[in-house]
Amino acid sequence: MAWQRPDGRQRDRLRPVKFERHFTQNTPGSVLAHCGNTMVLCTVSIEPKVPRFLEGTGQGWLTAEYRMLPGATFERHDRELLKLSGRTQEIQRLIGRSLRAAIDLKALGERTLTVDADVLQADAGTRTTAITGGFVALADAIAALIERGELTESPLLHHVAAVSVGLLEGEAFLDLNYPEDLAASVDFNVVLTEKLDILELQGTAEEGTFTRHQMNQILDLAESGIEQLVAAQRAALQQP
Repeated sequence: MAWQRPDGRQRDRLRPVKFERHFTQNTPGSVLAHCGNTMVLCTVSIEPKVPRFLEGTGQGWLTAEYRMLPGATFERHDRELLKLSGRTQEIQRLIGRSLRAAIDLKALGERTLTVDADVLQADAGTRTTAITGGFVALADAIAALIERGELTESPLLHHVAAVSVGLLEGEAFLDLNYPEDLAASVDFNVVLTEKLDILELQGTAEEGTFTRHQMNQILDLAESGIEQLVAAQRAALQQP
């Protein structure tokens, strides 16, 4: 029996995507990223220093932190205070790796960009939404450095976006929501540039196995989704 999407989307359709830029006042880059019912607040802070291992190299750094707020899920999610869960550490490292790949760290100079991704509401795809929205916030932070005269040109190399794809009843579906994420037999998170070069693939068979043919279907859908997300990033960044 073919899987029927709870929200009626076609298998190759994203959930509605929106980026609310300049969402907060105190950081040079801040975006409330919406992907369906998932909402992630992405902010970028800038510090005129680098980790010790980069001091004197002329190279900058980008790091990321990820948290899920207590009310983001149906049941209250405990705050992670003294010790981060393995999941949280994994996700924030993924966000950091993905967005570092978007920037020429030498051209950035000896400053650190910190991307904070705070999940306000979770309906699956929080890590992919954090990466896609985090790039928009990063672009605004870089624009602020140029406007202040601290950089003469942008160190951004390319757009970066991320999307999930899963297998349900043997078929690939783009951008899973929570009921689909629970039901999927295979779950992929795909991070690509706007040229569709691969930055990261995270794929797991939750039960059973999947074939090379199915993986090709998953990557074809992911590429289509990334093209749509990059177009949405570009459209948002063209707004004042």
